[in-house]
Amino acid sequence: MAEAGQKVLASLDAETARAAHALAERAERVDGVAPLSEQAVVGIDTDRVTHVVFRSDAGDLLGYANITPGRDGEPAMIEAAVDPDHRGSGHGKSLLHAAFDAASPPTRVWAHGDLPAASALATSLGLKPLRELLSMRRPLNDADLPLPALEVPDDLVLRTYVGPQDDAEILRVNNAAFAWHPEQGGWTQDDIDARTSSGWFDPEGLFLVFDRSDPDTLLGFHWTKVHPATDDEPEIGEVYVVGVDTGTQGRGLGRLLTLAGIAHLERSGLTTVELYVEGDNTAALHTYDRLGFTRHSVDVAYG
Repeated sequence: MAEAGQKVLASLDAETARAAHALAERAERVDGVAPLSEQAVVGIDTDRVTHVVFRSDAGDLLGYANITPGRDGEPAMIEAAVDPDHRGSGHGKSLLHAAFDAASPPTRVWAHGDLPAASALATSLGLKPLRELLSMRRPLNDADLPLPALEVPDDLVLRTYVGPQDDAEILRVNNAAFAWHPEQGGWTQDDIDARTSSGWFDPEGLFLVFDRSDPDTLLGFHWTKVHPATDDEPEIGEVYVVGVDTGTQGRGLGRLLTLAGIAHLERSGLTTVELYVEGDNTAALHTYDRLGFTRHSVDVAYG
């Protein structure tokens, strides 16, 4: 029988990992928002994060958290979930105390959707909101909000992903564009492989743009994603990652790539597209506002 109480682990055995995935899925069904980001979900099956588990006396997994270490002075990030059937008994507070004790400061914790219970828990721990990640949405195939025409300048080549031979350039641009970003920066080939081997990956939904005079040097990319239908919502497309190489600003590449991906999702018959953007990224917010996106929800990092 598994040991009851809190435990901090470098990795999870297969049974515990399955239980953590199942717990997160139950919490999402009940709350209507995923308690863990994609990165944190991937981390369940790796030793790249620190894991905190909380078990009942019977050995059932009641709570799970993982801690992604910070890079280059960025704070470590905690993401956590408590089984919906065992809330209201202080397990969330105990889980977060254990996670903060296990993390190297500075440390923050994500509240995805910033649900009232999560906000109240953060307040009770003396935490304050320090970062906002906005979810924005836009209707597709809507006669009242048509997409602008996609026009590719003559000096650019826009194409889709052809295979692993594109990976090195995607990694280079991603890590240059997001050097400042605590989650998106610092990708390795393992991060690319995890996504291109997933069930949702569609090479026709990964757009790459090059200068026609230099077709081997990537200028930027837009990786789209489609989330499957749930009991509450139909399939939803996502502007998953838009990355533009440093030094190429001013050519309109971000808007071009974003529009190419959204048009692809619309052609696929989807009715909604979403994206996530930092609450203080005024340039990106301006671009998305002009493309018809409006605020849907917010994730808050407390610290």
